[in-house]
Amino acid sequence: MRRSSVFAAVWSSVAALSALLALAPALTAGQAAPAAKASKLLTPAALTAKAPALFKAKFDTSKGIFVVEVHRDWAPLGADRFYNMVTNGFFSGVRFFRVIPNFMAQFGINGNPAVTAAWNKVDLKDDPPTKQSNQRGFVTYGTTGRPDSRGTQIFINYKDNSFLDPQGFIPFGQVVEGMDVVDMLNAEYGSAPQNAQGRISAEGNKFLLAQFPKLDFVKTATVVK
Repeated sequence: MRRSSVFAAVWSSVAALSALLALAPALTAGQAAPAAKASKLLTPAALTAKAPALFKAKFDTSKGIFVVEVHRDWAPLGADRFYNMVTNGFFSGVRFFRVIPNFMAQFGINGNPAVTAAWNKVDLKDDPPTKQSNQRGFVTYGTTGRPDSRGTQIFINYKDNSFLDPQGFIPFGQVVEGMDVVDMLNAEYGSAPQNAQGRISAEGNKFLLAQFPKLDFVKTATVVK
């Protein structure tokens, strides 16, 4: 093997190890994805499992547990992505970075910038409109307002936000247990973290822990029967 090939192989291994180590921005329990799943999160294009027609995802958070029931027929593409995110540990350590009382609670930026960058490269096409509406407890992806601009960020509606329906915000699930937990998520920072999304994406949980240390977060998210 040529020396240049050896160097390239070593550099590739070092880069991969660095990305995995970045998945542990803090040592607090529940703030980092298990290493076995971490490597999968760096290759989201390979995570293409089809979601069940109906399934539940349990979120164990710093405030308690809530459960989201997902209906694949409401938004098939969105449900499939959510299913793959949950089953591969994407949400471990993720902060609820935008909590607006009487509006919504938003989360879905991974704590590791390398994972965020990888998922930002994988487009999520729009699902067709359905009869579902952004009512209290319904769960929906955020968009930029452009076609096919959904990513990994989702929000839980605190009230009737049906004005969002014609703007392309299509619910894929509903909180069926623990909405009182969602109501208790820390809202003291308002939209301030949202306004720093560039730094959140670039620096991950390291930035959020330093600037917004009291944000609530997901410990684990798992698919349950």
